[in-house]
Amino acid sequence: MILKNKRLAAVGFCCTDVYDELGRSYPTGNGVDWGIHLARMGLPVSVVSVVGSDAMGEAMRKKLSDEGIDISHLRVEEGDTCQMHMALKNACDRVHLRMDEGVMKNYCPTKADVDFAAEHGLVHTDLFGKALEFLPVWKKACCRTLVDFSVFSGDPAFSCEDIFPNVDFAFLSTDSECGRDVAARIRRIQAQGPQLVVATMGENGSLCWDGSRLYSFGIFPAETVNTVGAGDSYIAGFTCGLMQGRPVQACMEMGARVSAGVVSQFEPY
Repeated sequence: MILKNKRLAAVGFCCTDVYDELGRSYPTGNGVDWGIHLARMGLPVSVVSVVGSDAMGEAMRKKLSDEGIDISHLRVEEGDTCQMHMALKNACDRVHLRMDEGVMKNYCPTKADVDFAAEHGLVHTDLFGKALEFLPVWKKACCRTLVDFSVFSGDPAFSCEDIFPNVDFAFLSTDSECGRDVAARIRRIQAQGPQLVVATMGENGSLCWDGSRLYSFGIFPAETVNTVGAGDSYIAGFTCGLMQGRPVQACMEMGARVSAGVVSQFEPY
């Protein structure tokens, strides 16, 4: 797949990850991490979301601007930027302690935000960015849609069956099932509408189903420093491959390579 419109938009959730015990923090979010990787790969990226009027919001805007990302629709509202308080278990595995929603709590993309995203060739969103209701709008506008379901594709709280028909590329992650179970699940999801469904399985690599063939790819060995961002970076590498018209197997390889580079450092990009 090569899109004539190569502009990419990340719409939805953003936050600051805060490691209180380590005294460290950084701007992040599913689409933010994805977008930073793709901007570094030379693709034009926009981020559509909201930050607070605090120092963390300013840090988010500066980081994205420094990466060459369009932040014209990164809204600033009075209050605190969303914070995700984190810890590390076993020296490198992330643990989510709590979330302070801040201005994300009442966020909703405006019509101007939705129309702006529709000008892009591909729109990325997630389950927490308050943007899922706009997937049919973007599909109608001939945008490709990519949704990061993370570990929640089977969670009844999200009614994902209602979402799948409006998704072109669905990504999910799991490390608790055997490959056969994962393959069966991504087949079921793909039958509901997506062109491709990809599952990342931690150290067991990844699987992809395109409706006729099951693809698999392993991992590139890396010394793990922090597992945060492994999934987002894989999706970014895979997306770059799609934009370049590469075959599925090569897209999976690109995803695995970018992911290996991320887990070997503290920040998710």
